[in-house]
Amino acid sequence: MKILLLFFALLSVTAHAQMKYPATRKVDQTDDYHGTKVADPYRWLEDDNAADTKAWVTEQNKVSFGYLEKIPYRGLIKQQLEKIYNYPKYSSPRRKGGYFYFYKNNGLQNQSVLYRQKGINGTPEEVLDPNKLSADGTTRLTVFSLSKNGDYAVCGFSKGGSDWQEYQVMDMKTLKMLSDKIEWVKVSGASWQGNGFYYSRYPKPEGSALAAKNENHQVFFHKVGTEQAADELVYEDKTNPQRFHGVYVSEDERFAFLNISDRGKGKDGNALYYRKSGQKAFKPIVAEITNDKFSVVDNVGNAFLLQTNKKAKNERIFLFDPAKPDEKDWKEIIPEKPEPLQGAGTAGGKLFVTYLKDVTTRVYVYDLNGKLENEVALPGLGSASGFGGEKEDKTVFYTFSSFNYPPTIFSYEIATRKSSVFRNPEVAFTPADYETKQVFYPSKDGTKIPMFIVYKKGLKLDGTHPTILYGYGGFNISLTASFSPVLIPFLDNGGVYAQANLRGGAEYGDKWHEAGMRLQKQNVFDDFIAAGEYLIREKYTSNARLALRGGSNGGLLVGAVMNQRPELAKVAFPQVGVMDMLRFHKFTIGWNWIADYGSSDNAGDFKNLYAYSPLHNIKEGVNYPATLVTTADHDDRVVPAHSFKYIAELQEKAAKSTTNPLLIRVDVNSGHGASNTAKSLEQTADIYAFMFYNMGLTWK
Repeated sequence: MKILLLFFALLSVTAHAQMKYPATRKVDQTDDYHGTKVADPYRWLEDDNAADTKAWVTEQNKVSFGYLEKIPYRGLIKQQLEKIYNYPKYSSPRRKGGYFYFYKNNGLQNQSVLYRQKGINGTPEEVLDPNKLSADGTTRLTVFSLSKNGDYAVCGFSKGGSDWQEYQVMDMKTLKMLSDKIEWVKVSGASWQGNGFYYSRYPKPEGSALAAKNENHQVFFHKVGTEQAADELVYEDKTNPQRFHGVYVSEDERFAFLNISDRGKGKDGNALYYRKSGQKAFKPIVAEITNDKFSVVDNVGNAFLLQTNKKAKNERIFLFDPAKPDEKDWKEIIPEKPEPLQGAGTAGGKLFVTYLKDVTTRVYVYDLNGKLENEVALPGLGSASGFGGEKEDKTVFYTFSSFNYPPTIFSYEIATRKSSVFRNPEVAFTPADYETKQVFYPSKDGTKIPMFIVYKKGLKLDGTHPTILYGYGGFNISLTASFSPVLIPFLDNGGVYAQANLRGGAEYGDKWHEAGMRLQKQNVFDDFIAAGEYLIREKYTSNARLALRGGSNGGLLVGAVMNQRPELAKVAFPQVGVMDMLRFHKFTIGWNWIADYGSSDNAGDFKNLYAYSPLHNIKEGVNYPATLVTTADHDDRVVPAHSFKYIAELQEKAAKSTTNPLLIRVDVNSGHGASNTAKSLEQTADIYAFMFYNMGLTWK
C-alpha cells in the first residue's frame, strides 16, 4: 500500500512540475484609492463578451480538463456519485385549491418535476417538467406561485444558471401556458392579489446582461392576460437606484406590503410600508431604513404580526396596529430568547416559530396572542424546515435532516400536536455506519466556534485522513446540519468532512453576524484557520491531507486564508468567490454586499478590504496549495471576472514557486450554483479527484 501511495505522489509531483499555463497578457491599468496606487493588469478579463476573454477561458479549460482527465479514478468517482444520488427525492407537499403540490426527482433528473394530486392520497399528475424546456436540462423552474383560488400560477424560469428570470402564467385547469410573458425579472417573487400579481424587475440592461450593474429596481403589477408593456408601475425610486423593492400580499389579500432595503449604503435593515386592497398610497410601518430588520409574518384582522431585530439581537415578534402606529404602542407577542429566532409563519390559526440552539433547530407552536402551546418533537439534533400553510389547514408538513439522517418528510397534526413520518427517503445508506459530532474550538481571540465533524465509525485519529474543511462566514447565513448523499463515497474512502460555523453567519444571532462583517472580517479568517489547526491538532488530519473549500463569500474566505496561511492545507477550492474586494460593487448586484464588506470608495473600508482581498495579496515565492478555482460562464451574481483575474494573478506570481497545480474550471451554461444535476455531480467528482490526486491518494 505504501508503495502504491508513493507511486501516486511521485506521479502527481511529476505532472505538476511539467505544467504550463496559458499566457495571460497584462495591461497598464492603475487606480488611485485614496492616495494608494493599485495595479489591475488583468482588467480586460472583466469583459466577458470580448473575444480575447473567451479565447483565454478556452485555453484555461484545456489545461484544467486535460489535467483532470489524466486522473485515473476520476470516472470511478463520478460513477459512485451517480449511483448514490440515484434515488427519488421529494419536497414537502403544500395544499392549494383542493390539490396538494410537490416536487419529485426520480434520481438523476437534471431538474425536479412539479406534481399535484387531489387529496393527500390521490394519484399524482405532472404539472410541469423543466427537463423538457432545454436540450441540456439547464432551464430551471425558480418560482411557482398559485393564485388564492388556485386557478392560475406564475411560473418563473432561469436559463443556464442565470439570476435573470422570465415569468409566464399557467392556467391550472388546463395546465397550459397563457400568452403572458414577463422579462428581466431579478430579486423577486410573485405575490397574487385578485386578478394579477406583483413582481420586481430591472430595466433591460445595456451591454452585457451578465456583468451590467443592476440599478433602479421597480415593482410592477401584472394582470392576467395582458402584455408586459401594460403592467402598472407600482413603485420605483430613481433617486436611490441601488435599493431593492418588493411587494408581497397577506393571505387574505386585504393588504399589500412594500419592503425597501438599501444595503448598497451599508444599511442592513429595511423600511416597511402597507396599503389596503383598493388603495394607491402606501403608509409607513417603518419609514426609515436603518440596521433594524422588519418582516410581516401575517395579519391578524387589521393588525400585523412583525418579526424584527430592533432592540432584540436574536429577534422577536410583536403586533403592530395601524390605528396606533407609535412604537410605544407595539405589543410584544414573543419576546427575545437566548437563541436566535430563525423564522416564523402561521398555519391552521397557529404561529410556528423556529430557533437555532447551537446550530440545531427547535420548533415551537404558539397561539396568535403569543401563548406557548408546545414544542414540536423532532427526531433528533438536526435541521427542520417547512411548517407552512393556510389558516384552514389542519396539517402542516416539514422536512428533517442531519448529516447522517437523510431528508425525511413528516406531517404534523395541529389538533393532536403529533408528528408522523409521511415519506421516508430511499437512499442506499446505513446511518449507523457514520458518526457526527459537534465540537467547540477556540479561535485566535478565544471565542468558542462550533464545528460539525462527520466520518465513518471506527475512524482512528492518526492524522492521515483526507479532510474537507468547509466554511462560509457571512451575510447572516447559517450553515446547519443537513444530509448530502455525495458525501457518502468520500466518507467511505476514509474522508472526514468538517463544517465550521464561523462568525459572520446567523448561528448565534446578530452579534455573531456583526462579529464577522466589515472591519471585523478578519475574525472569519481567524476562525477558519483555527478550525484547520484544531483538526490537525486532534489528529483527524494533517497539513498534507487537509483541503479548504467554500463558495461565493466562502470562496473569498478560502482565497484570503490561502494568502494568510498557505502552508495550512495541501488543497484549496475557492468556488465562485468574491476575489476582487476593491471592485465587487461595480458588477450586477455587487453593491448589495457593501452592508457586509464595506466599500473601497470609503477610505477606512478600503484599507481593510485591501489588507485581505484575495486578488491583491498573492505573493511571489510562496508555495501555495494545489488550487482548483471553479466558476461558470452564466454567473451573474459573482461575475466570473473575479475568478479569472484571481487565477491569472496566482499563476503569474506563484507558478515558479509552487510544486502544486493552479487551475481554473469554468463551467459552461451554468451559474452561481450548478444549473442541473449532471453538472453538479461532474463538478463534485472533479473536486474529489483533484483532492485525492494531489494528496497522493487513490480512490476505491
